[in-house]
Amino acid sequence: MTKVQEMAINTIRFLAVDAVEAANSGHPGLPMGGAPMAYTLWTQFMQHCSSDPAWPNRDRFVLSAGHGSMLLYALLHLCGYELPLEEIKNFRQWGSKTPGHPEHGHTVGVETTTGPLGQGFANAVGMAIAQERLAAEFNKPDFPLVDHFTYVYAGDGCMMEGITAEAASLAGHLKLSRLICLYDDNQITIDGRTELAFTEDVGRRFEAYGWQVFKVADGTATAEIAAAITAAKADQTRPSLILVRTAIGFGSPNKQNSAEAHGAPLGAAEVRLTKANLAWPQEQTFYVPPEVRAHFAGLQTRLAAVKEEWDRLFAAYRSKYPEDAARWDAWHNRSLPAALQEDKALWSFDKPMATRAASGQVMQVLAKYLPNLLGGSADLNASTKTYLLGLGDFQAENRKGNNLYFGVREHGMAAVLSGLALYGGLRPYGATFLAFFDYMKPSVRLAALMRQPVVYVFTHDSIGVGEDGPTHQPIEQLANMRSIPNLHVLRPADGRETATAWLHALSRTDGPTALVLTRQNLPQLSASGMNALKGGYIMEREAGEAPELIIMASGSEVELALQAKKVLQAEGIAVRVVSMMSWELFMAQPAAYRAEVLPPAVKKRLVVEAAHPMGWERFSGDEGATVTIDHFGASAPGEVLMEKFGFTVENVAARARQLLERRT
Repeated sequence: MTKVQEMAINTIRFLAVDAVEAANSGHPGLPMGGAPMAYTLWTQFMQHCSSDPAWPNRDRFVLSAGHGSMLLYALLHLCGYELPLEEIKNFRQWGSKTPGHPEHGHTVGVETTTGPLGQGFANAVGMAIAQERLAAEFNKPDFPLVDHFTYVYAGDGCMMEGITAEAASLAGHLKLSRLICLYDDNQITIDGRTELAFTEDVGRRFEAYGWQVFKVADGTATAEIAAAITAAKADQTRPSLILVRTAIGFGSPNKQNSAEAHGAPLGAAEVRLTKANLAWPQEQTFYVPPEVRAHFAGLQTRLAAVKEEWDRLFAAYRSKYPEDAARWDAWHNRSLPAALQEDKALWSFDKPMATRAASGQVMQVLAKYLPNLLGGSADLNASTKTYLLGLGDFQAENRKGNNLYFGVREHGMAAVLSGLALYGGLRPYGATFLAFFDYMKPSVRLAALMRQPVVYVFTHDSIGVGEDGPTHQPIEQLANMRSIPNLHVLRPADGRETATAWLHALSRTDGPTALVLTRQNLPQLSASGMNALKGGYIMEREAGEAPELIIMASGSEVELALQAKKVLQAEGIAVRVVSMMSWELFMAQPAAYRAEVLPPAVKKRLVVEAAHPMGWERFSGDEGATVTIDHFGASAPGEVLMEKFGFTVENVAARARQLLERRT
């Protein structure tokens, strides 16, 4: 190791130490121990461009151990990204670009939001899948447009999380050889040494997954780290795990290799001792030696030349293969083809049909217009109807397939989908039963936080599932999903509403969408259609000038509301039925439109939905009522459960009369 390299590594360490100390909050131990590994990767192997952070052929770097965020911020700053030293000094403070954990879209150069351990690892698996798919689609002999690696920096906590096991198993099966994980194996967590709860042989576990495994015994041995990365890159048959034994809090005389270095500042006295121990100026903070600045400036020049060479390659590709280049542009453009919405097949529903089946029919039409629609289910294609016919299966031996088999790995699936979306060029979707949203929630939440356009298809959406019983009958899941900021939850009532829901989901560029679909057949409603894009709309108006009662419903209960309206209308009651496919879309409409659909003067409002009532009060108001369910279901035919739990025309009409204080 040269003198300037040693200085560069210590610069990374002490930018982190000083930032955490100034904030009086953060995790100094990981950057101190992992700096040699990260420095080696970023300066000898990573291809990236600080002047064009979105360069398609850049290597992706995912800090799965997101609590060590200052490691990444120090690297971004030194490598010339728009992250000035003032932002490093403002670590974890209001309005800074250096939050406690890395946030995609907030800080330049951050590939994904991490912090919940294991999420970044699974995101990286998605990125590696996306790379293989795009390379298979667009690369030509002598034109390797997509030719890079995805690197993950993971810690002990990442390796303990179940999501990592799910994603690693899938990556091994798919032989994602462009995926390399550097494991900061410091054997320390918040509670103490990992031997308290984690004594497995991680390397052997990953070998069983189908990964190749390398071990570096000394986390400061940059030459050995470089040799391991070189060997990992050379194997084009499987992903690689590099276990690097580091010392958390490296250089701290009293806190190295202890839990005290994990998640708290070292303290002023210990900082001085550490700087003295590593021959660093003790009285200076946020110090970057001129030699280090020059060193990284030279690196930027070299990397800029690599990027310019790729630009020339792509220009030649566009000249030689103009149609393929045009497809590349289309794949990376989120707009929908104009002809799609006009295709009659998208709206052709002439018989009762479960909305899961309607969705499957719609997806076949979508795939004709969107060849980059890619996804699958958690071992439920036959039930969720999400298999794209004729588009092949993405496997190790076929990188051009559009159907992904996630296996029974809901949590991993959701995080992989985020990785696919973050990579760009693809339109990812994933499917399972609504009851299993519970397995996916952390990943869905992060997709919403990152504003990634992922589509989740949730079928078997209520007690209408029937005989499978309460374990498979979602009750609280809709309320749970609706509580997530920026997640659009759409529960369509028939085929045309389902088509509309898909159009909305695929036109979104600012966040994920959940489609909530039935197992049981539903009739096609004469008044449904594009109005559903407004979230809530008048399905049937009242007889007369104004309604006495508004019945709001979603999904399978819209038809139930319409049938109840007929009964009440025969009794002389003016009833309006509103299909409320999406709260989020309805609340995004102008206030005047919302008042037109739900006139403020009409206080008598009845909600009908086979789910927990939580949240509906914003629409039903103080004088409203509900026909909902706030307890678990049972095992019986779906129609029996609907009757037993009050989802009948008679009960809805009775509740309406009670609300109006009228009897017949």
